[in-house]
Amino acid sequence: MTGIVPQRFETVLSSMCTEPHPTAVAAAEQFLASNAGDPATYQAVAALEETAVALLAEITNAPAPSGYITSGGTEANIQAMRAARDRHPRGGSTIVIGSHAHFSFQKAAAVLGMRCEVVPTGADHRADPDAVAAHVDADTAAVVAVGGSTTFGRIDPIRALTEIAHDAGALCHLDAAWGGFYLPFTDAEWDFAATGVDSMTIDPHKAGRSVIPSGGLLFADPTAAAPLRVETPYLASADQYSLTGTRSGAGVAAAAAVMQTLWPDGYATEYTRAMALAERVATACRERGFATPEVELPLVATQLPEGVLSELRSAGWRIAATPGGYARIVVMPHVTEAMVRELLTTLDAVT
Repeated sequence: MTGIVPQRFETVLSSMCTEPHPTAVAAAEQFLASNAGDPATYQAVAALEETAVALLAEITNAPAPSGYITSGGTEANIQAMRAARDRHPRGGSTIVIGSHAHFSFQKAAAVLGMRCEVVPTGADHRADPDAVAAHVDADTAAVVAVGGSTTFGRIDPIRALTEIAHDAGALCHLDAAWGGFYLPFTDAEWDFAATGVDSMTIDPHKAGRSVIPSGGLLFADPTAAAPLRVETPYLASADQYSLTGTRSGAGVAAAAAVMQTLWPDGYATEYTRAMALAERVATACRERGFATPEVELPLVATQLPEGVLSELRSAGWRIAATPGGYARIVVMPHVTEAMVRELLTTLDAVT
């Protein structure tokens, strides 16, 4: 592809994906032609998927390794909603989400013939349990909690939301697609054991540093995936549980390899580095007079003067904003102190 090159990560500030770890790249290259959607034929990658799911279960304190490596958070969230709908005794028709929930739940509702009840978040940018409870009824199939929101990096009161869901006969799903590899090193109550959530999205290809695509879907109950089963009569395998048919063996192998390499110490070290740098960015923004909420996970949201964001983009920075006008700086592994210094120099120049 003459003249076409990928983006430079040296200017990427708002992505929740990052440069994959060398271990992940090496593993992916070995399994580029393997189809995890036919485990009976591609037995080596099937064994690696078992390893990857077991590691995700360890990270999230799941009662048993149950789930699979998905194409990403969107597939995982759709499948979790599908399982919740089909396990509901009356075929629950609604999903209750906060206004900060990922847009994939809107996709899930459209695909599954369901409806999203969108509840405004509280002043702290988290789900408000009382407001959520007011929207939960006999038709609710699932209540969604967020563990690391894409807008402010916030962690919902997950256990409270789980109790609300269970009291109504619904399930609770935790979307920790981005935050899941940071949360084990926080004081938050977030995992299966601490909160009782029924399912969880956690993506190795984000802070887990795997290659794309490698998301993750886990269930607390090993039988919960039963509604997802479909027979595959022309394959060597008898059935599939995934939404996609052919699945990347490269993503599966990369996820297994990188988690074996980095869990837990490597991820703990990166969490500490990223949080410290995010705090420094937030402090620098406040010192410049920009409204910047507290940092909970390594994501800084800061309100910049009108036109400044477009100036930063014109200077080459890949930076996005929330609907409320906050610029998002996600401190992923590729975001360094040198990048931050250069950003602040640019920011001072354009303001």
